Amino acid sequence: MKKHDKVETNSAATAPAENVTETTDNPASAEPTTAEESISQLEGLLAAKETESKENWDRFLRERADMENLRKRTNREKEELLNYGTKSLIEEILPVVDNLERALDHANEDTIVALVEGIRMTHSILISALKKFNVTPIDSTGAVFDPAFHQAMSQIPTDDCPPNTVVTEFQKGYMIKERLLRPAMVSVSVAPK
Repeated sequence: MKKHDKVETNSAATAPAENVTETTDNPASAEPTTAEESISQLEGLLAAKETESKENWDRFLRERADMENLRKRTNREKEELLNYGTKSLIEEILPVVDNLERALDHANEDTIVALVEGIRMTHSILISALKKFNVTPIDSTGAVFDPAFHQAMSQIPTDDCPPNTVVTEFQKGYMIKERLLRPAMVSVSVAPK
């Protein structure tokens, strides 16, 4: 009513008089019908706007959740890249370490002392470089066979150790942080027949 009152005071004097005479001619039928129609029209508009508002709020919440999931996924991928991005480089270096270890195992220290010392130094430098990138060898010899960390190359019947124990390590396995980089190639003991 206040809006209607303001319109009447601001408009020309003849216009409100016409409106008043029209509405006072048949007060029972004209005014309640238009008021009821305008109320139902306003209620319909309000309901439509409430529905639109709920849809917009739901859409906003979904978009916000999507953005949060994207942020988490991006952080997780970035962390994995930082932690394990050097994997291919390290996989290329490991055969060099293996060959140096084999050379050390088969070298005769009495005949070629300088060569053996040079290989030992190179090997220790490579091992320390790998440790800087959180690459550590898996200790396998004498451990219980674990298919998550060992690759069985052969079985050896023996009474010297319990069955399912690593007897010989052909090639070392390595971990990068807490993830397996390469399984150890081993021979496993079995009970003799």
